[in-house]
Amino acid sequence: MSFLFGPTVDIDIILNGQEARKMVEMKVDDGKKESCYLYYDGETVAGKVNLTLRRPGTKIDHQGIKIEFIGQIELFGDRSNRHEFTSLVRELARTGELSQNTSYDFEFVQVEKPYESYAGTNVCLQYFLRVTVVKRLSNLVKELPLAVHTLARYPETNSSIKMEVGIEDCLHIEFEYNKSKYHLRDVVVGKIYFLLVRIKIKHMEIQINRKETTGSGPNALNENETITKYEIMDGLPVRGESIPIRLFLSGYDLTPTMRDVNKKFSVRYYINLVLVDEEDRRYFKQQEITLFRKAEKQKRTVPNSFPFKSSSPQGTNILTNTSDASEEKSDD
Repeated sequence: MSFLFGPTVDIDIILNGQEARKMVEMKVDDGKKESCYLYYDGETVAGKVNLTLRRPGTKIDHQGIKIEFIGQIELFGDRSNRHEFTSLVRELARTGELSQNTSYDFEFVQVEKPYESYAGTNVCLQYFLRVTVVKRLSNLVKELPLAVHTLARYPETNSSIKMEVGIEDCLHIEFEYNKSKYHLRDVVVGKIYFLLVRIKIKHMEIQINRKETTGSGPNALNENETITKYEIMDGLPVRGESIPIRLFLSGYDLTPTMRDVNKKFSVRYYINLVLVDEEDRRYFKQQEITLFRKAEKQKRTVPNSFPFKSSSPQGTNILTNTSDASEEKSDD
């Protein structure tokens, strides 16, 4: 009856305390989202595997039953190269026979989960449990995806960003953001000052961009995505004018900044300032920011006014000019 094994047995993975465990949505291969149970680094993953015979009285021979906890990075451009950075195995049963519904307890104690789950354009980092019933002809496999979040405390130092950008003898702008590191539900607060304006600016917008890098060296692949953008000025500015910025991050699909994850990929975020003149030429400058997931659950008050600091500018940069309004390149 080996050939009947697949359709006659149901495998269910039940996690301890799953009724009370938080669930988050994760992207799956077809672009849809799936609700997954949420875990953190160091948490024990335990539960029960239930094997249910669809036809009572059926006897199923097997060559062992096991469950694995797997952390895996998959590069979409090379699906054959799936790298497992975490792989733990628990043997549930040795070679034998299934003649009735059976349950097996399992436990992975204080599992190390070093990276946050991520589903991007060209790469996916995922965790899952995999139950395998080993058969002589074909194995029966059931997987349960899990979500993992990495937490961080507020950084000890979080200096403001203050820079000057301009086009020689035409435009001179100074912009300042209140800090360089933000948690995922934070607020970006800043101001932009026009020190010299000799070109006709039509409008100005601010963007949050995500840059996903897979691979390294000449084989590196970069994917840029604009998470959000909105107009902060409409009309011609005058010398001495200032424009306030207040951008709430909680409403957007953001992840923590990831740098050289297992030497496979990186995810970075940038604030991009874009100016468009009356001839639709675009001038822009971007600045990298660091995003992190806040560990403690506490409310932080947002100041009513921007906290100016007397720190000196970090440097003067030239804005990039392109006549094609549909293309932008950063000068970072």
